[in-house]
This record gives sequence, C-alpha cells and structure tokens, in this order.
Amino acid sequence: MSSTRLLVLGLLHEGPRHGYEINQLVTAGALEQWTDVKPGSIYHALAKLEHEGLAQTHAEERTGDRLRRVYAITAEGRRTLHDLLRKALAAPPHSTRSDFALALRWHTLLESGEARDLIAASARELAARSTALAAGREAKAGLSPLADALFGNAEAHLAADAKLLGDLQRLLDAPAATTE
Repeated sequence: MSSTRLLVLGLLHEGPRHGYEINQLVTAGALEQWTDVKPGSIYHALAKLEHEGLAQTHAEERTGDRLRRVYAITAEGRRTLHDLLRKALAAPPHSTRSDFALALRWHTLLESGEARDLIAASARELAARSTALAAGREAKAGLSPLADALFGNAEAHLAADAKLLGDLQRLLDAPAATTE
C-alpha cells in the first residue's frame, strides 16, 4: 500500500480531491502498468489515511444522488509524504530480488517442457509490455527530462529481461546437463 499512500498523499498535497478524481487520474495515466497502484485501492486508501489522521474531509459535494467527500492532506500527512518520498528515492528503482530466480533453481520439478513454455509466455508478455511502454512514452512525450529518463530506464530493464529470457530459452533447449 505504500505506493498507493505515496500517490494519494502526493495528489492531496497538490490540492483537495475526491476519490473519483484520483481514480480517474490513476486510470488516465495507466499507473497500474507502471506502479503497484490499482484504481480500486483508492477509496480504501482514502478511508485509511483519514482514520490515521493523514487526510481529512475537506468538503462534501452533492452530484445527483451521490455525496462525494473531498479530502485534504493534514500536517501529519505532509510529514508522512516526506518520509515516503525519502524512502522511495533512497531505494533502487528496480530490485534484483525476484521469485523468478528462485523458481529457476527448481525448474526441473515441472513437467517436461513446461518451464520452457512458461518462459516463452513470459517473453510474449514482456514484448507486450515493451509495446505498451513505447506507446506510453510516445503519448507522454515532452513531459519532462525526468519522465524521459524513467521511460529510458524502463526500456533498458525490459530489454535486459528480454535478453535473459532469450538466453534461458536457448539454455533450456540445450542438452539437460547445461541447465542443472
């Protein structure tokens, strides 16, 4: 939830917002593709942040039969946002930790060819993500040099993963002695 907390507190720091507006920003930015933020998590996060004293109801707006709560960040929310920013910026952008590496150790426990098929499926998914990233980069062209650097980094990671998957596919196609 730290990604969602960071996002919601960051947006509330920009100004009061209601959950629907935040959800729309998450959806419009396709943030679920680039972060751990899911559109459905926003309302829960807002309620939890309010319960923790990090956000508060700023106003209520009536739209038809609905009553929308507009939230604002609190002073404690600003301190928490700064802590989350420090923690996120001090961590590497991508982790070398992966269950993939651990699972690869015991790939021979799967039925014959299953690991190869799974890695091929992963390669296809990676190609689709690369295509989506390229489209996202094109759609957001001119945002900022920082955004451009992030897109370049993501492309480099996807290219490195694609190379790894290709290498693994070749190794899995080689005689069994080389994959143990």
